[in-house]
Amino acid sequence: MEALTRFSKARGPREVRLIRPQDRDRGTSQTPGLDRETAIDDRSVGARTLWMGFVRMGPGARSAPHHHGASESGIYVIRGALRLRFGTRLDRSVDAHAGDFIYVPPRAVHQETNLSPEDPVDQIVVRDSPQNIVVERRRRKRSRKLR
Repeated sequence: MEALTRFSKARGPREVRLIRPQDRDRGTSQTPGLDRETAIDDRSVGARTLWMGFVRMGPGARSAPHHHGASESGIYVIRGALRLRFGTRLDRSVDAHAGDFIYVPPRAVHQETNLSPEDPVDQIVVRDSPQNIVVERRRRKRSRKLR
């Protein structure tokens, strides 16, 4: 038990913290179509390697294509159903429902879509970075040959 206590003091926040819904920070990086609220990060609790938050997608909403830099992400779907598109051209997808988990590797460009036109999708998201890193993918203009 002592080794576990020493480890947690050396590697984690100094105190256990409770974060209630009203304490979550909406001033975090956002992606159009997703409303993110930070619960745990470097600023809120002094986390060194963890970002955790609540994400809501409105009915029928779709995010812009984006990735999370070098961070791995885990998504747990609390309510609703979403489609996560991924791949070089966003040509692959998985559909996730309440109770499902999704793993997103570093730098994997993806796009979420709420499959319901009437109900929101609620998710818990975890990343191995103390900040909420969001990098929107810019659309590349196709060059046209001049004749």
